[in-house]
Amino acid sequence: QVCAQLCRRPCYCPWVPPRCPRGSPLVLDGCGCCKICARRLGEPCDFLHVCDQSQGLVCDYSSASAGTGGTCNFEDDEEGCEVNGRVYRDGEVFQPSCKIQCRCLDGGFNCIPLCQEDVRLPTPDCPYPRRVEIPGKCCPEWICEAQDQHLLPDARAAPGAVSPLLRYPCQEWGTEWSACSATCGLGFATRVSNQNRYCRLETQRRLCMVSPCPALPAAFPA
Repeated sequence: QVCAQLCRRPCYCPWVPPRCPRGSPLVLDGCGCCKICARRLGEPCDFLHVCDQSQGLVCDYSSASAGTGGTCNFEDDEEGCEVNGRVYRDGEVFQPSCKIQCRCLDGGFNCIPLCQEDVRLPTPDCPYPRRVEIPGKCCPEWICEAQDQHLLPDARAAPGAVSPLLRYPCQEWGTEWSACSATCGLGFATRVSNQNRYCRLETQRRLCMVSPCPALPAAFPA
C-alpha cells in the first residue's frame, strides 16, 4: 500500500544524477526508480530516501513519532563512528589527515599524532630555531633563522645581563637543576632557562659534586 502511494509508474528521473557529498554513494531510491544520494549516519530517512546499506545503516523509526521519517542508524545497534561523512567499523584504523591516525572504538575514536612534537633548543650552530610548514610536506620542520639584526653581541656586557636592545620585558623562566651526572667527584647539572642577555631558552650547565670519590686501594707490592 505504501509503495502504491509513493511510487509512480512509469518513473521519471532527471537526466543528470545528483552530486553526492563525500562518503555518500549513489543508490536507487525506495521505489527502485531513480538514483539518489544514500543517507548517512544520523541523517533523516524514509521509504524513498534510503540509508547507506554498504555501511550497515538502516532507517530507524524507534524514536520517531507516528507519520514521520526515521533516522539512519546501525542495524542491531552495531557500534561505529562517523568522521568527515564516512562511517568506520568498530576497530577500523583510518587517517582523517596525514598528521593523525585514528581507531574507531565503541562508537568513538582515539587518535595519535604522526608528526613529531619535539622541541629544539638553541645551539651554537642554530641559535634561533623555528618550526615552519614546508610546501609539499605534511609535518612541519625546524629551520634555523638568521640572527636578529636588532640584537647585537656585546662582549663587554656582564654575564647574565639582559641586553638593553630588547624591546619587551623579559619574564624569567627556567627549570630546576637536574641531578648531578656523577655520583662522586666532579659532574654536570643542567637546566633549561631564558636567564641570559637575549631572553632566549637555552640549555645551561654548571659543575657539581655530590661527594668526593673514595681513594683507590694501594697497589700490592710485586
